[in-house]
Amino acid sequence: MYRLKNGRFEQIGMGWGKHGFTALQGTLCGACNASSTGTYLGIGCSDPYSSGLNGSQTGLGTRTEVNASTGYFPGTINGGMPTAPATIGRRVQVNANDLNPALNTGATYFAEGHYIQQQDAVANNDNNNASHRAVTVGALSSGAYTLTLTGSTLQQKPAIESWFAADSTVLLSYADVTGDGRYIVGCKVTANANGTWHYEYAIHNLNSDRSGRSFSVPLPAGVTATNIGFKDINYHSGDAYDPTDWTASTSGGAVTWTGGTYATSVNGNALRFATLYNFWFDASSAPTATNGTIGLFKPGAAGAPVSVEVAIKGPAATAIVGDLNGDGRVDGIDLGGLLSAWNTPGPGDLNGDGIVSGPDLGLLLAAWG
Repeated sequence: MYRLKNGRFEQIGMGWGKHGFTALQGTLCGACNASSTGTYLGIGCSDPYSSGLNGSQTGLGTRTEVNASTGYFPGTINGGMPTAPATIGRRVQVNANDLNPALNTGATYFAEGHYIQQQDAVANNDNNNASHRAVTVGALSSGAYTLTLTGSTLQQKPAIESWFAADSTVLLSYADVTGDGRYIVGCKVTANANGTWHYEYAIHNLNSDRSGRSFSVPLPAGVTATNIGFKDINYHSGDAYDPTDWTASTSGGAVTWTGGTYATSVNGNALRFATLYNFWFDASSAPTATNGTIGLFKPGAAGAPVSVEVAIKGPAATAIVGDLNGDGRVDGIDLGGLLSAWNTPGPGDLNGDGIVSGPDLGLLLAAWG
């Protein structure tokens, strides 16, 4: 389940995977060339179930057993898994505060379903397997809010696409990892009242088994990043994944968020399939087109990529006052250039008064280094 609130699109709830036991031959997707057996889903056919069946705890299994890239599942549902907690165990769980209308004025909500099937993945037809629908939040009853699906199901579209549908200033980009799966990245930039800009990113792992363990946004020299934040999703019901938040840094010319390594723990906090993580910061520079980098969690085969780039908006490089030769710092070379242009229009007229003079020298020395 997802929420769009105050310009941020975030995942607020998730459940375990429901394992199918027969394929219905419905017509919700259009004309259905039905299979004669429930072992196969016919071409063009749909396979809908009621909430009762989809939420049956004995049919829900941990996502750890599923390879979303290949569609492979070992067939050991419930084997060695902890007993499902009563009522809400293994089912989609959402914090009540994330639904409370008094705390979420103007928020909109979406529910998403995602099918994973081995033959579909092998045929490279698995990038259209997520669909979503709007949800309204009703009254609080017996400690839980009533949720109602509204409108039509947006077939073959993951929920993050409704962020762009609601806000045309959002940039949506797609990144495919060779031999693995797809990530969808949403980006929105807004101007703050104090002259800085707010950068908001949401990354949805559609079906990458290798998963994500880091995200980097270029930070040019002289640009300052503040208000750096991160949000993931809570696993539950005995899933063994590490809940430790990713850490942020601003070294190496980038704002980078990093989780644990696969070598340290295969259950580290990675951005796994059918989940969405949020990243944000404020910067002293206006936006420009650039590429972000998603680092991968699981190792791949020999020669496989360790990261994937994706088109985003990030802070633009800004001119450094006094950096006359454009090398990213103010030093003796720049001082020499200014002095050689003394009492002329420039270069070196840093205050824009039409002549290189003492005030310009003062600005250069103030930015030294």
